[in-house]
Amino acid sequence: MLVEEVEVLRLVDLEGLEQEEAAQRMGISRRTLWNDLQLARKKVAQALVEGKAIVIEGGNYAYRGEEEVM
Repeated sequence: MLVEEVEVLRLVDLEGLEQEEAAQRMGISRRTLWNDLQLARKKVAQALVEGKAIVIEGGNYAYRGEEEVM
């Protein structure tokens, strides 16, 4: 599972953000967010049902320190 897929799950499913706001925070289009969300949910569901481990790695992201987050 890619790091950005985990972030999409966190923003939408845990934080409860609307997809538009989550996409803005991540600096991606709403369409890209939707695609990442669908893939992430499918991977999590598959891991739960089939008893597989969830490995988080790779992705395309840049870290922003706490002082930069508004």
